[in-house]
Amino acid sequence: MNVLFAIGTGLMFGIGVYQVLRRDQIKQAMGFYTLFTAVNLFLLAVGAFDGQVPAYTDQVEAGGSPADPLVQALILTAVVISFGSFSVLLGLVNVSSRRYETIDSDEMDGLKG
Repeated sequence: MNVLFAIGTGLMFGIGVYQVLRRDQIKQAMGFYTLFTAVNLFLLAVGAFDGQVPAYTDQVEAGGSPADPLVQALILTAVVISFGSFSVLLGLVNVSSRRYETIDSDEMDGLKG
């Protein structure tokens, strides 16, 4: 299961980076959010792994030590920050698409120096 989780997280990270590098601003915004989700999954995976029981299960009943609450607080903070950043990014995409009448970043003439 850990190998599948690692492959899935890596795949999401790769898809997010690929989408961020595209020219379409909507796809860039979706890639930004996918990238943030992959980072949150990565924090969850490496947060409190003791080698026996994953961090997201109840480790006290399994005979291990309880999970570190710092990792959970970091992930919750990262989710809130990524949601706020994503909403600001969508607002910027909306404004730029109305101003330049395109969502392709290469066709925006006002951005060139």
